[in-house]
Amino acid sequence: MARMSSTIPVPADAQAPTNLRSNKPMNRTRKKLMKHWQFYLLVFFPLVYIILFKYVPMFGVLIAFKEYNVVQGIFGSPWVGFDYFRQLFDAPFFWQYVRNTLEISLYGLLVGFPAPILLALALNEIRNGRFKKTVQMVTYAPYFISTVVIVSILIVNLSPNTGLMSNLFRALGLETVDFLGVPELFKSIYVWSDVWQFTGYGAIIYIAALAGVNPDLYEAARVDGATRFQKIVNIDIPSLFPVIVILLILNLGNLMSLGFEKIYLMQNPLNQNTSEVISTYVYKVGLLGANFSFSAAIGLFNSVINFILLVIVNYVSRKVSSTSLW
Repeated sequence: MARMSSTIPVPADAQAPTNLRSNKPMNRTRKKLMKHWQFYLLVFFPLVYIILFKYVPMFGVLIAFKEYNVVQGIFGSPWVGFDYFRQLFDAPFFWQYVRNTLEISLYGLLVGFPAPILLALALNEIRNGRFKKTVQMVTYAPYFISTVVIVSILIVNLSPNTGLMSNLFRALGLETVDFLGVPELFKSIYVWSDVWQFTGYGAIIYIAALAGVNPDLYEAARVDGATRFQKIVNIDIPSLFPVIVILLILNLGNLMSLGFEKIYLMQNPLNQNTSEVISTYVYKVGLLGANFSFSAAIGLFNSVINFILLVIVNYVSRKVSSTSLW
Protein backbone atom coordinates (compact mmCIF):
# COMPACT_ATOMS: atom_id res chain seq x y z
CA MET A 1 0.00 0.00 0.00
CA ALA A 2 1.14 3.50 -0.72
CA ARG A 3 2.14 5.37 2.35
CA MET A 4 -0.14 8.36 3.07
CA SER A 5 1.53 11.71 3.66
CA SER A 6 1.19 13.06 7.19
CA THR A 7 1.47 16.65 6.01
CA ILE A 8 -1.70 18.64 6.74
CA PRO A 9 -2.50 21.28 4.14
CA VAL A 10 -2.29 24.81 5.56
CA PRO A 11 -4.99 27.30 4.56
CA ALA A 12 -3.85 30.17 2.42
CA ASP A 13 -4.97 32.70 5.07
CA ALA A 14 -2.80 31.03 7.71
CA GLN A 15 0.23 31.26 5.44
CA ALA A 16 -0.22 34.99 4.95
CA PRO A 17 2.15 37.21 6.86
CA THR A 18 0.89 38.65 10.15
CA ASN A 19 1.11 42.23 8.95
CA LEU A 20 -1.17 41.47 5.99
CA ARG A 21 -3.79 39.91 8.29
CA SER A 22 -3.66 42.91 10.58
CA ASN A 23 -4.17 45.28 7.66
CA LYS A 24 -7.41 43.63 6.57
CA PRO A 25 -9.68 45.29 9.20
CA MET A 26 -8.05 48.62 8.40
CA ASN A 27 -8.70 48.13 4.70
CA ARG A 28 -12.33 47.22 5.38
CA THR A 29 -12.75 50.35 7.52
CA ARG A 30 -11.19 52.49 4.82
CA LYS A 31 -13.53 51.02 2.20
CA LYS A 32 -16.56 51.74 4.37
CA LEU A 33 -15.39 55.32 4.91
CA MET A 34 -14.87 55.82 1.19
CA LYS A 35 -18.22 54.24 0.33
CA HIS A 36 -20.26 56.37 2.77
CA TRP A 37 -18.03 59.46 2.96
CA GLN A 38 -21.00 61.82 2.47
CA PHE A 39 -22.64 60.63 5.70
CA TYR A 40 -19.43 60.91 7.69
CA LEU A 41 -18.92 64.41 6.30
CA LEU A 42 -22.39 65.41 7.50
CA VAL A 43 -21.57 64.11 10.99
CA PHE A 44 -18.09 65.64 11.07
CA PHE A 45 -19.01 69.33 11.35
CA PRO A 46 -21.65 68.95 14.11
CA LEU A 47 -19.18 66.74 15.98
CA VAL A 48 -16.46 69.39 15.73
CA TYR A 49 -18.95 72.03 16.90
CA ILE A 50 -19.95 69.95 19.93
CA ILE A 51 -16.34 69.25 20.88
CA LEU A 52 -15.20 72.87 20.51
CA PHE A 53 -18.16 74.63 22.10
CA LYS A 54 -19.52 72.02 24.53
CA TYR A 55 -16.67 69.85 25.78
CA VAL A 56 -13.60 72.10 25.56
CA PRO A 57 -15.24 74.86 27.69
CA MET A 58 -15.78 72.27 30.47
CA PHE A 59 -12.12 72.78 31.28
CA GLY A 60 -13.05 76.23 32.60
CA VAL A 61 -15.11 74.66 35.40
CA LEU A 62 -11.83 74.47 37.34
CA ILE A 63 -12.10 78.16 38.23
CA ALA A 64 -15.09 77.33 40.45
CA PHE A 65 -12.58 75.73 42.81
CA LYS A 66 -9.91 78.42 42.48
CA GLU A 67 -9.36 82.06 43.37
CA TYR A 68 -9.25 82.89 39.69
CA ASN A 69 -7.01 85.71 38.58
CA VAL A 70 -6.84 86.74 34.92
CA VAL A 71 -3.11 87.47 35.13
CA GLN A 72 -2.23 84.15 36.81
CA GLY A 73 -4.52 82.10 34.58
CA ILE A 74 -6.40 78.92 35.44
CA PHE A 75 -3.34 76.88 36.38
CA GLY A 76 -1.59 79.67 38.28
CA SER A 77 -4.60 80.68 40.39
CA PRO A 78 -4.61 79.24 43.94
CA TRP A 79 -7.03 76.47 44.97
CA VAL A 80 -9.81 77.41 47.39
CA GLY A 81 -11.80 74.15 47.30
CA PHE A 82 -15.51 74.56 47.97
CA ASP A 83 -15.30 78.08 49.41
CA TYR A 84 -17.35 79.60 46.60
CA PHE A 85 -20.04 76.95 46.95
CA ARG A 86 -20.34 77.75 50.65
CA GLN A 87 -20.54 81.42 49.76
CA LEU A 88 -23.20 80.57 47.18
CA PHE A 89 -25.41 78.66 49.62
CA ASP A 90 -25.04 81.40 52.23
CA ALA A 91 -25.94 84.20 49.80
CA PRO A 92 -29.08 86.01 51.07
CA PHE A 93 -31.07 86.00 47.84
CA PHE A 94 -29.74 82.89 46.10
CA TRP A 95 -32.55 80.54 47.14
CA GLN A 96 -35.11 83.12 46.07
CA TYR A 97 -33.52 83.13 42.60
CA VAL A 98 -33.61 79.32 42.56
CA ARG A 99 -37.30 79.44 43.46
CA ASN A 100 -38.01 82.01 40.73
CA THR A 101 -36.20 79.82 38.19
CA LEU A 102 -38.15 76.71 39.16
CA GLU A 103 -41.50 78.52 39.25
CA ILE A 104 -41.06 80.02 35.77
CA SER A 105 -39.72 76.73 34.34
CA LEU A 106 -42.51 74.61 35.80
CA TYR A 107 -45.14 77.16 34.78
CA GLY A 108 -43.72 77.16 31.25
CA LEU A 109 -43.61 73.36 31.15
CA LEU A 110 -47.18 73.04 32.42
CA VAL A 111 -48.56 75.49 29.85
CA GLY A 112 -46.08 75.31 26.99
CA PHE A 113 -45.49 71.56 26.73
CA PRO A 114 -49.09 70.47 25.91
CA ALA A 115 -49.70 73.39 23.52
CA PRO A 116 -47.75 71.97 20.51
CA ILE A 117 -49.35 68.56 21.04
CA LEU A 118 -52.85 70.04 20.97
CA LEU A 119 -52.00 72.12 17.91
CA ALA A 120 -50.61 69.08 16.07
CA LEU A 121 -53.70 67.01 16.90
CA ALA A 122 -55.98 69.83 15.73
CA LEU A 123 -54.05 70.33 12.47
CA ASN A 124 -54.13 66.59 11.83
CA GLU A 125 -57.93 66.71 11.80
CA ILE A 126 -58.14 69.55 9.26
CA ARG A 127 -59.07 68.27 5.82
CA ASN A 128 -58.88 71.59 3.96
CA GLY A 129 -55.27 71.64 2.73
CA ARG A 130 -55.06 75.40 2.10
CA PHE A 131 -56.49 76.31 5.48
CA LYS A 132 -54.18 73.81 7.18
CA LYS A 133 -51.08 75.31 5.53
CA THR A 134 -52.23 78.82 6.45
CA VAL A 135 -52.63 77.90 10.11
CA GLN A 136 -49.22 76.21 10.11
CA MET A 137 -47.58 79.27 8.58
CA VAL A 138 -49.27 81.71 10.98
CA THR A 139 -48.38 79.67 14.07
CA TYR A 140 -44.84 78.91 12.88
CA ALA A 141 -43.92 82.49 11.84
CA PRO A 142 -43.37 83.93 15.38
CA TYR A 143 -40.48 81.51 15.88
CA PHE A 144 -38.40 83.55 13.42
CA ILE A 145 -38.86 86.79 15.35
CA SER A 146 -35.77 87.59 17.41
CA THR A 147 -35.95 87.79 21.19
CA VAL A 148 -35.17 91.52 21.17
CA VAL A 149 -38.09 92.20 18.81
CA ILE A 150 -40.43 90.02 20.89
CA VAL A 151 -39.58 91.94 24.07
CA SER A 152 -39.96 95.24 22.21
CA ILE A 153 -43.43 94.19 21.08
CA LEU A 154 -44.33 93.30 24.68
CA ILE A 155 -43.01 96.59 26.07
CA VAL A 156 -44.81 98.69 23.45
CA ASN A 157 -48.16 96.86 23.74
CA LEU A 158 -48.10 96.66 27.55
CA SER A 159 -47.00 100.24 28.13
CA PRO A 160 -49.26 101.98 30.70
CA ASN A 161 -49.39 105.18 28.61
CA THR A 162 -49.53 104.34 24.90
CA GLY A 163 -49.83 100.55 24.84
CA LEU A 164 -52.56 98.62 23.05
CA MET A 165 -53.80 97.12 26.31
CA SER A 166 -53.91 100.55 27.99
CA ASN A 167 -55.95 102.00 25.13
CA LEU A 168 -58.33 99.04 25.36
CA PHE A 169 -58.72 99.54 29.11
CA ARG A 170 -59.44 103.25 28.61
CA ALA A 171 -62.05 102.45 25.97
CA LEU A 172 -63.74 100.13 28.48
CA GLY A 173 -63.58 102.77 31.22
CA LEU A 174 -61.03 100.82 33.29
CA GLU A 175 -57.82 101.97 34.94
CA THR A 176 -54.61 101.33 33.04
CA VAL A 177 -52.11 98.81 34.40
CA ASP A 178 -48.33 98.81 34.12
CA PHE A 179 -48.15 95.09 33.33
CA LEU A 180 -44.36 94.82 33.32
CA GLY A 181 -44.22 96.78 36.55
CA VAL A 182 -46.40 94.32 38.49
CA PRO A 183 -44.17 91.52 39.88
CA GLU A 184 -47.04 89.01 40.06
CA LEU A 185 -47.70 89.33 36.31
CA PHE A 186 -44.13 88.82 35.13
CA LYS A 187 -44.22 85.00 35.04
CA SER A 188 -47.48 84.90 33.10
CA ILE A 189 -46.29 87.46 30.55
CA TYR A 190 -43.04 85.56 30.04
CA VAL A 191 -44.65 82.12 29.74
CA TRP A 192 -47.61 83.00 27.53
CA SER A 193 -45.48 85.05 25.15
CA ASP A 194 -43.23 81.96 24.86
CA VAL A 195 -46.29 79.84 24.09
CA TRP A 196 -47.26 82.23 21.30
CA GLN A 197 -43.73 82.24 19.87
CA PHE A 198 -42.77 78.55 20.07
CA THR A 199 -46.00 76.51 19.82
CA GLY A 200 -46.00 76.38 16.01
CA TYR A 201 -42.35 75.37 15.90
CA GLY A 202 -42.80 72.72 18.61
CA ALA A 203 -45.76 71.19 16.79
CA ILE A 204 -43.64 70.23 13.75
CA ILE A 205 -42.16 67.09 15.32
CA TYR A 206 -45.61 65.92 16.45
CA ILE A 207 -47.09 66.55 13.00
CA ALA A 208 -44.26 64.50 11.50
CA ALA A 209 -44.97 61.66 13.94
CA LEU A 210 -48.68 61.72 13.06
CA ALA A 211 -47.81 61.60 9.36
CA GLY A 212 -46.18 58.23 9.98
CA VAL A 213 -49.27 56.61 11.47
CA ASN A 214 -50.54 53.65 9.45
CA PRO A 215 -53.65 54.79 7.46
CA ASP A 216 -55.17 51.32 7.93
CA LEU A 217 -55.71 52.17 11.61
CA TYR A 218 -57.89 55.14 10.68
CA GLU A 219 -59.73 53.05 8.10
CA ALA A 220 -60.44 50.32 10.66
CA ALA A 221 -61.62 52.92 13.18
CA ARG A 222 -63.92 54.47 10.55
CA VAL A 223 -65.42 51.07 9.77
CA ASP A 224 -66.03 50.48 13.47
CA GLY A 225 -67.86 53.80 13.70
CA ALA A 226 -65.31 55.63 15.86
CA THR A 227 -65.74 59.38 16.29
CA ARG A 228 -62.93 61.86 15.70
CA PHE A 229 -62.35 62.17 19.41
CA GLN A 230 -62.11 58.40 19.76
CA LYS A 231 -59.56 58.30 16.91
CA ILE A 232 -57.46 60.93 18.67
CA VAL A 233 -57.59 59.07 22.00
CA ASN A 234 -57.02 55.56 20.66
CA ILE A 235 -54.76 56.15 17.63
CA ASP A 236 -53.12 59.59 17.59
CA ILE A 237 -52.10 59.95 21.24
CA PRO A 238 -50.65 56.40 21.54
CA SER A 239 -48.69 57.06 18.34
CA LEU A 240 -47.30 60.28 19.82
CA PHE A 241 -46.57 58.80 23.24
CA PRO A 242 -42.89 57.82 22.64
CA VAL A 243 -42.11 61.27 21.20
CA ILE A 244 -43.95 62.98 24.09
CA VAL A 245 -41.97 61.00 26.68
CA ILE A 246 -38.58 61.73 25.07
CA LEU A 247 -39.29 65.47 24.78
CA LEU A 248 -40.66 65.57 28.33
CA ILE A 249 -37.45 63.99 29.63
CA LEU A 250 -35.34 66.54 27.75
CA ASN A 251 -37.46 69.43 29.04
CA LEU A 252 -37.29 68.25 32.63
CA GLY A 253 -33.53 67.79 32.24
CA ASN A 254 -33.27 71.50 31.36
CA LEU A 255 -35.56 72.69 34.11
CA MET A 256 -32.91 74.94 35.68
CA SER A 257 -31.61 76.26 32.35
CA LEU A 258 -33.98 79.14 31.85
CA GLY A 259 -33.24 81.44 28.92
CA PHE A 260 -31.21 84.51 29.81
CA GLU A 261 -31.86 87.03 27.03
CA LYS A 262 -35.62 87.43 27.25
CA ILE A 263 -35.78 87.60 31.04
CA TYR A 264 -32.94 90.08 31.20
CA LEU A 265 -34.58 92.34 28.60
CA MET A 266 -37.95 92.18 30.38
CA GLN A 267 -36.47 93.02 33.78
CA ASN A 268 -36.93 96.37 35.46
CA PRO A 269 -36.55 97.59 39.06
CA LEU A 270 -40.28 97.07 39.72
CA ASN A 271 -40.47 93.36 38.78
CA GLN A 272 -36.97 92.27 39.79
CA ASN A 273 -38.34 90.45 42.84
CA THR A 274 -39.87 87.77 40.65
CA SER A 275 -37.82 88.13 37.46
CA GLU A 276 -34.32 87.56 38.85
CA VAL A 277 -33.30 84.00 38.00
CA ILE A 278 -30.05 82.04 38.14
CA SER A 279 -28.95 82.90 34.58
CA THR A 280 -29.35 86.66 35.07
CA TYR A 281 -27.72 86.42 38.50
CA VAL A 282 -24.68 84.66 36.97
CA TYR A 283 -24.40 87.40 34.34
CA LYS A 284 -24.54 90.22 36.86
CA VAL A 285 -22.15 88.59 39.32
CA GLY A 286 -19.75 87.03 36.83
CA LEU A 287 -19.46 89.55 34.00
CA LEU A 288 -20.64 92.84 35.46
CA GLY A 289 -19.11 92.14 38.87
CA ALA A 290 -16.03 90.36 37.46
CA ASN A 291 -16.40 87.58 40.06
CA PHE A 292 -15.66 84.76 37.65
CA SER A 293 -15.05 82.01 40.19
CA PHE A 294 -18.32 82.67 42.01
CA SER A 295 -20.31 82.71 38.77
CA ALA A 296 -18.61 79.46 37.67
CA ALA A 297 -19.67 77.85 40.95
CA ILE A 298 -23.27 78.94 40.30
CA GLY A 299 -23.16 77.57 36.76
CA LEU A 300 -21.69 74.26 37.92
CA PHE A 301 -24.34 73.92 40.62
CA ASN A 302 -27.02 74.60 38.01
CA SER A 303 -25.61 71.99 35.61
CA VAL A 304 -25.32 69.33 38.31
CA ILE A 305 -28.97 69.82 39.30
CA ASN A 306 -30.02 69.51 35.64
CA PHE A 307 -27.96 66.34 35.24
CA ILE A 308 -29.47 64.76 38.36
CA LEU A 309 -32.98 65.63 37.17
CA LEU A 310 -32.28 64.15 33.74
CA VAL A 311 -31.00 60.86 35.19
CA ILE A 312 -33.92 60.54 37.64
CA VAL A 313 -36.61 61.34 35.07
CA ASN A 314 -35.03 59.01 32.51
CA TYR A 315 -34.90 56.19 35.08
CA VAL A 316 -38.55 56.70 36.10
CA SER A 317 -39.64 56.82 32.45
CA ARG A 318 -37.78 53.60 31.65
CA LYS A 319 -39.47 51.82 34.55
CA VAL A 320 -42.96 53.19 33.91
CA SER A 321 -43.24 53.39 30.12
CA SER A 322 -40.21 51.46 28.73
CA THR A 323 -39.32 54.61 26.77
CA SER A 324 -36.14 56.46 27.67
CA LEU A 325 -33.07 58.21 26.31
CA TRP A 326 -30.81 55.32 27.31
